[in-house]
Amino acid sequence: MSKVIGTYGHGTENDFVLIFDPNDELSVAPDVISKICDRTSGIGSDGLIRITKIDGYWFMDYRNRDGSLAEMCGNGIRVMARYLVDRGFQNAGIFPIDTRDGRKFLSCPERGDISVNMGQVRRIDDLVTVRIGKEEWEGFNIDVGNPHAVVEVDDLQNLDLSVAPMVLPRESYPEGVNVEFIHFESNGEIAMRVFERGVGETRSCGTGTCAVALTAALIKGAKLPSRWVINPPGGRLEVEIDAHSNAILTGPAVLIKEVDLGPYFE
Repeated sequence: MSKVIGTYGHGTENDFVLIFDPNDELSVAPDVISKICDRTSGIGSDGLIRITKIDGYWFMDYRNRDGSLAEMCGNGIRVMARYLVDRGFQNAGIFPIDTRDGRKFLSCPERGDISVNMGQVRRIDDLVTVRIGKEEWEGFNIDVGNPHAVVEVDDLQNLDLSVAPMVLPRESYPEGVNVEFIHFESNGEIAMRVFERGVGETRSCGTGTCAVALTAALIKGAKLPSRWVINPPGGRLEVEIDAHSNAILTGPAVLIKEVDLGPYFE
């Protein structure tokens, strides 16, 4: 049995298993990731983050629950930053983490919320159609380094997200898409639910909130820069979109416990 210890943590209840592999020695196969992330027979999480170093920089090797690759994860990168600072591998303050969507700079204090510059958020092409059963809505195609379809709905509570929403035209998203459903609250904040590709409905999505923030500005005709408070089921996140459409995501990150992953690597 291999000696592999992981750490379980979450950002607004979007949860992850982290593996510290600074020398880039550990290969984690997709089927192993699926077993670790399985909520019935495994540890249970939305994804797995392997923390490694490439060319002297921290790198977030993020995989979805089903083992598929993901370009970026806004909640996950904050949890990774909290791990690095709390475990003494990185000084608190501003530092970079590399991802498949490029280098991201984070501001991680010793305690409290963490901010990450997510880079540019862009609207792509024409509107798309999101369909659940017999209901359908027009939505925005938003790129946050990974693909998103964002739609405004009147009723968030009764959406059936037990299966993946259909998003058309299909050719807009050859590698799948995250779908965010939003509702503007009377206090100016935004409630949100999300169905993530390769995962299913999750309690939160960091890149999704950035896509929602740009969509909110488009729907409301808000001039940039603009700031939005977004409330997925798992908690409160803040997103500021600057004049160049760069997004700063701020929110909590919590480490819960260490977990024995040895049985998955026998």
